[in-house]
Amino acid sequence: DGDTFECNYDKLLIATGASPIIPDLPGIENEGVLPLKILEDGRILKAYLAEHNVKKAVIIGMGYIALEMADSLRTRDVEVTMVKPRSRLLPWLNEKLSNVVWKELEDNGVELYSGHTINSISKTNNTLTVHCDDRDFHCQLVLPAIGVKPNSELAKEAGLDTSIHNAISVDRFTNTGDPDIYSAGDCADAYHVVTGKKTWVPLAVQANRAGRAVADNLFGEGLKLQGIASSAMFRVFGLEVARTGLNPHEAGEHGFDPVEITIESRSRAHAHPGSTTMHVAMVGDRQTGLLLGAQMVGREGVAHRIHAVAVALHAGMTVADFWQCDLAYAPPFSPVWDPLLTAANQLSKKVQ
Repeated sequence: DGDTFECNYDKLLIATGASPIIPDLPGIENEGVLPLKILEDGRILKAYLAEHNVKKAVIIGMGYIALEMADSLRTRDVEVTMVKPRSRLLPWLNEKLSNVVWKELEDNGVELYSGHTINSISKTNNTLTVHCDDRDFHCQLVLPAIGVKPNSELAKEAGLDTSIHNAISVDRFTNTGDPDIYSAGDCADAYHVVTGKKTWVPLAVQANRAGRAVADNLFGEGLKLQGIASSAMFRVFGLEVARTGLNPHEAGEHGFDPVEITIESRSRAHAHPGSTTMHVAMVGDRQTGLLLGAQMVGREGVAHRIHAVAVALHAGMTVADFWQCDLAYAPPFSPVWDPLLTAANQLSKKVQ
């Protein structure tokens, strides 16, 4: 209710989560500019769509949430325009794979405008206008979807350390440095299994696992977290998109000598009905042969295949080791050479 109160504790867990980044734009407070992060935001958005007969929406950003919302809005026959200042769609994704996603969006009626600086948002009667340097976009709904930030203010006020992206710094036992204070969820950082260094990836699996670790450690179980591989996946229209590990740029920043290959393969045996194209980008370290990461785009079989690479990263496998993995084969599910094995075979020729 807004009152200040004090509460004594023996042990404390800070699990304050993350909040959507709201761009600092004139007019961002206008009715019809709706962020999306929690379930209640979704309920508000659905109600607004129903009450205001929304025909056109502008999404600011082109990340996970932005793409999923473009899909959902098009399902409701809402015209969608996506705009962002940076030039690349999904800049962490291999460019060839990113172009496949771009085409899928356009084929489903989404208008894409990258490289456009957004200056302000205005509202006249029931029309919102997103003003850019070179053009305006008119709509009835604006959805800012440019990412999230950790809610670490409470921790910082308590004198606790923060690290990458201002996430609360924790050790592998989820302790903050104060022996009586733990942190878990989207507000806390983690260790990357490939680099061994701190990272911040606010996704559900790590949040849940860290919460369980806090509970175990509070009761003296001593659960140590290995870390994360930055694994993520989502669907946009008919495409599955997945990643795990490092891309070449990230690998270079962490001192690796990255080499990347991209291949096209099939989701099933070539002659099997329903076989579709699958795109794979795989990254290894030229000097050590270590497998560093992979990305995949396709219409089926992508989401669960990426798990194999994530496990290989946790195991510290080389590209050559991964190529020898005994992945299952049957014509309805894969070619004889699974796309991941084909990619590993090609990559093994370019690393030690």
